[in-house]
Amino acid sequence: MRGIDRRDFLRIALAVGALPWIGRPARAAGLSGEATALLDTSPYVYVSPLRGDGQESRCHGEVWFAWLDGNVVLITAREGWKARSATTGSRKARLWVGDHGRWKGLTGKNEAFRAAPSFDAQARIVKDDALFDRLIAVYEKKYPGEIGRWRDRFRSGFASGERVLVVYEPIAS
Repeated sequence: MRGIDRRDFLRIALAVGALPWIGRPARAAGLSGEATALLDTSPYVYVSPLRGDGQESRCHGEVWFAWLDGNVVLITAREGWKARSATTGSRKARLWVGDHGRWKGLTGKNEAFRAAPSFDAQARIVKDDALFDRLIAVYEKKYPGEIGRWRDRFRSGFASGERVLVVYEPIAS
């Protein structure tokens, strides 16, 4: 019986060291570790399209989302500002991750989200039934108290084209 030589030892050590990373998505470009961790647990992202000069538009909002394959995915009305900005010249957006309450309320604007980790992303509209099903599966787990009021609207709206999937792919700043 032969013992373990140095090469075998190194192969085993590398394999064992890699186990926690197998099947785990790599950190997306432009994301801090804090942002990545929050994307796994936060109920909201706050989104603002970026104008051509890189400045934020006046449109902001907190939204339900799923963190799928290293991208933020959400469903929105086809005529809403998030969808319109993803199909016009403002395809870039800034996203903040965390739960900082409603952005706009009766007493004015809540800017607390600005203290949250943020990143810039490239937005695109996607028509993908499998991705939609994965998004709804995440929503079922993340928003169990609210999804019952929205599930059928999301399904029928996506089927008719009234609602679209927006995928935000993080980009290096």
